[in-house]
Amino acid sequence: MVTIKDISNACGLSVATVSRALNNQNEVNSKTAERVRRIARELGYYPNAAARALKTNRSYNIGILYENMMDHEYFSLIIDKIRHTAEQKGYDITFLSNSIGHSHMNYYEHARYRGLDGVIIVQGDFLAPEVRQLALSEFPCLALDYQYEGCDCINSDNCSGIEQIVRKAYELGHRHIAFVHGEDGTVTRARMEGYLGECKRLGLDVAEGYIQRSAYHEPEPSRIATKNLMSLPVPPTCILYPDDYASLGGLNELEKLGYSVPGDVSIVGYDGIHLCEKLRPSLATYRQDYEKIGELAVELLSDAIENPGHTPQTILVSGQFADGKTLSPRV
Repeated sequence: MVTIKDISNACGLSVATVSRALNNQNEVNSKTAERVRRIARELGYYPNAAARALKTNRSYNIGILYENMMDHEYFSLIIDKIRHTAEQKGYDITFLSNSIGHSHMNYYEHARYRGLDGVIIVQGDFLAPEVRQLALSEFPCLALDYQYEGCDCINSDNCSGIEQIVRKAYELGHRHIAFVHGEDGTVTRARMEGYLGECKRLGLDVAEGYIQRSAYHEPEPSRIATKNLMSLPVPPTCILYPDDYASLGGLNELEKLGYSVPGDVSIVGYDGIHLCEKLRPSLATYRQDYEKIGELAVELLSDAIENPGHTPQTILVSGQFADGKTLSPRV
């Protein structure tokens, strides 16, 4: 087995310098550190994670709490960026669950069992006792789109996102714009604020029935909401949906009712997943910056892990409107 002493002899450097280089410590300049790591690879050196944890009192392992595992492309894209950024910073990733083998344990217990350095709460029931217990524990935690006291938070700018969509539709001549939203929560409330606020600024009347409840990532509730909207005395000419996948229900219902998209009715999704480009016609949507969200999540959490004096931050990440063929001018 190759040891740090062997690498020290091969490099002509002290054991302490080699150790610092292998642990990416700033005391060693970048050229020397890269030379040490190159020689270590050539010698076949593999660091022992358990020994490293004993020495540093850290596992270099970040937990991810995501209750609806991988069923939503938007969250999958964020998690992929989290994984990539974490790997670059020397961290492994562990997905938290509430059972190990035949043993039941809550999220906090699982985090302790794995000796995690910190946790990113990507998606789940933020008000559930198990989730709150973890978020408010001694573990450094960061949540996406939910603010816990004493925790870092990354919010996608949902309010501004809906404002941009309403403004774009207005500029294209639409004056009857309906809003189909997902389940109640901080995201939905922010989007509702954006929709109502922008309609008011533009002097648009939000007719009774123009706001319909649906669900995120579920086409069927959006289909029913669309049917309700098109049965109104003055049906909308443009409909905003909770996300890109949910918009499929609306698109199918409009076609079933004999409406053309976007000839008769325009529709707009939300998230900007790859599905938008594959639909025919391509879906107009608001593209959330999942890469920046995932990268910032790791940056903030690693700072909280490595710096005891870290001050929790809340960062708002903007996206941008993505043109598609389902939103057209209203003549």
